[in-house]
Amino acid sequence: MQVIKQTVEDFMRELKSRKGRHKKDDPEQLLKEALSRQDLRHARLGYFKKGVLGVEVDSSSRLYLLSVRKQTILERLRKKTSAVRDIRFRLGGLE
Repeated sequence: MQVIKQTVEDFMRELKSRKGRHKKDDPEQLLKEALSRQDLRHARLGYFKKGVLGVEVDSSSRLYLLSVRKQTILERLRKKTSAVRDIRFRLGGLE
């Protein structure tokens, strides 16, 4: 059942990323460029809505680290595009 759920989520995320966006404004690509490899192992794109980039993180310690570095990450994102106004981190399982 989890496989089907993950497949549907991935499909919907792919559709949302294609819909009306140029490649440079792709939220997943922007997140990959703004976070380190180690951070990317513990985080994934949750949503991108009205300029807010939601990132799901797998542990509370990683959530804290990313929250502390939030301004630096936002500055990196804003250098790439003006589409991102804010970034929000939340605890969520990465399967």
